[in-house]
Amino acid sequence: MEYIIIIIAAIFVNNIVLSKFLGICPFIGVSGKVETSLGMAGAVMFVMTIATLVTYLIQTYVLDALGIGFMQTITFILVIASLVQLVEIILKKVSPSLYAALGIFLPLITTNCAVLGVAILAVQQDMNLMQSVVFAIANSIGFGLALVLFAGLREHMDLADIPKSFRGVPIAFVVAGLLAMAFMGFAGIV
Repeated sequence: MEYIIIIIAAIFVNNIVLSKFLGICPFIGVSGKVETSLGMAGAVMFVMTIATLVTYLIQTYVLDALGIGFMQTITFILVIASLVQLVEIILKKVSPSLYAALGIFLPLITTNCAVLGVAILAVQQDMNLMQSVVFAIANSIGFGLALVLFAGLREHMDLADIPKSFRGVPIAFVVAGLLAMAFMGFAGIV
């Protein structure tokens, strides 16, 4: 039951993008097409899950054991940067079209505060290893859900007759705000 609460809370109630406002850069930047959003969601899921697993182990068995917890942020950033390089190499070999579609946003996963935020939140909330991994997977699903929903809405907005002053980023921010308000409706679930 505890894991179900973690999953529902991370995906719907405390959505990392729409509630905590972490990961806004790829949320706005990559959400032009659903296909690209799905690729970014997959890459973030891989990086976020592995990063949370590795950073939990480093925090528990290295930083806490040596009494150097103050090195947490820089250590976590180095781990995330290394994992993003790994994803970049794999995507370049496996799916060159997705690699090209993600463009500059793939290396930006390194600075995606959602990945770092989830790793730090898992440690701060005193989760065990399994809870941390479930928390990371659920948050990455929540990130992907928000990204794909927003991409679908943006594709529909491209076909709509929007006043000239609202086209592009302004209407995207309005729709993102409405999407965030819609997710607030899940607040009473957990």
